[in-house]
Amino acid sequence: MDIDGGGTLPFVDEHVIRIDASRALVWAALRNHVESSLNLGDRHPLVWILGTEPRSGFAVNAAVPSEFMRLIGRHRLSRYSLTFVLSGTPKGPTLLRAQSCAAFPGLFGRIYRLAVIGTGSHQLATRHILRAIERKTRRLDLREVARAAKLLSEELDDADTS
Repeated sequence: MDIDGGGTLPFVDEHVIRIDASRALVWAALRNHVESSLNLGDRHPLVWILGTEPRSGFAVNAAVPSEFMRLIGRHRLSRYSLTFVLSGTPKGPTLLRAQSCAAFPGLFGRIYRLAVIGTGSHQLATRHILRAIERKTRRLDLREVARAAKLLSEELDDADTS
């Protein structure tokens, strides 16, 4: 889906969060978040009010594992992209950046921009996404620790019975 006719969308803002985990773990949490978020049902009111394309509001446009993921979308009042950039050492900590770009064509687009960007609701939503990814990273990290502890326990049990 070419949302801007091959041009570039105007920069809106960037938000950053530091996550005390490896880039691989943050990437896994990001992928998990995006996959679960892209399952917006056809009955969701935003789908028919705004005419989102794709229906979920976003589609993955480009991705390089553990480095970046670009989501794009459009609706009646805007064309937009949200790019997540991961940086830091491979073992962590990881800086996760969310860069937003968007065009709001026409009078209604400008009014929509004022309602979404001007009120700060976009900032709150973007920060919410980053914190959700951070929480998912911690849960994945805890699962990895639990899995490793279980394997170690099994190995110790096997060693005791040998």
